[in-house]
Amino acid sequence: MTFRTAYLCDFDGTIAPSDVGARFARAFAADGGAAFHALEAGWRDGTLGHRELTEAECRVLRVDEREAHAFVRRFAVDPAFAAFVERAEARGDAVHVVSEGFDFYIAPLLEAAGLSRLPVAANRLRFVAGGAVPEFPYADASCGRCGNCKAQHVRAWRARGYRTVMVGDGLSDRCGAREADAVVARRSLLEWCRAEGVAARAFDSFADFVAMNDATGPGAAAAAGS
Repeated sequence: MTFRTAYLCDFDGTIAPSDVGARFARAFAADGGAAFHALEAGWRDGTLGHRELTEAECRVLRVDEREAHAFVRRFAVDPAFAAFVERAEARGDAVHVVSEGFDFYIAPLLEAAGLSRLPVAANRLRFVAGGAVPEFPYADASCGRCGNCKAQHVRAWRARGYRTVMVGDGLSDRCGAREADAVVARRSLLEWCRAEGVAARAFDSFADFVAMNDATGPGAAAAAGS
């Protein structure tokens, strides 16, 4: 039986080579980002959930909407991502952007790459009185730690009959990686997969997907068990 593949792609550090959200938070932190080291250490060791991390970081932001949009315009997506999407869509596969970052920068960066058609599940940021309030429209009641638990999106695509591939680079992709049929990873997600015994295929950029000679691409090949 042949399955279509759904690629669930993280944004910060994956679709966009830079972690746009983290750089934004540090750029506009009232304390210069001094508190972030301890917060992120707690997130990495598991004592702090990603939703709590996001809420704590946003409490110290001092930024208006104009400044925020101007800041993120300096970033761009992986130059090979559009070709990867076109190739996947030509096969009848799906690409879904799933992010613990914010839609206010994901949407314009995808649009600049000609990819505004892609479905996006991300957190939101509401700019209020010189500060920012996070909102979590994709929170999953079964996961109390994530703002946007990626496992729920994996399950939704599988229920539609797709083979699922989690593509990511960071620890916010762990729930999705545990649930997916296959994982394509780099950086801290790849390290975590190896430490936890989660099968994962390494990649450096989306050029790795495009360069594959077979029509399935590395993520689908991994999902097939190769």
